[in-house]
Amino acid sequence: MRTWGLPPGAIDTAPHLVAELAANAATHGRLPGRDIRLALRATTDVLRIEVTDTRGGDLPRRRSPAPDSVSGRGLVLVEAFADRWGVELGPVPRKTVWAELDLHPRA
Repeated sequence: MRTWGLPPGAIDTAPHLVAELAANAATHGRLPGRDIRLALRATTDVLRIEVTDTRGGDLPRRRSPAPDSVSGRGLVLVEAFADRWGVELGPVPRKTVWAELDLHPRA
């Protein structure tokens, strides 16, 4: 990301989003014998992080874990770090969970 010339804020935040999305896919979306795919795309305005898995029927959902719970905060963190996030279905049996960071603060 440094070689792409991304601003420091994105370089600091993006690894957290990659870690959460990849961990969620590996834990909840991966099937034996099938891999997940990570893609990063940058334009002049947005860094988009995508993680694709092969469990398209198992959509992510934001949870409200108990304070003493050791898991269940992944999408809460994604929501806090990303400017936008969502899910795209297809092609069957895939789904892609994505998060975007704005590279320039809005006025």
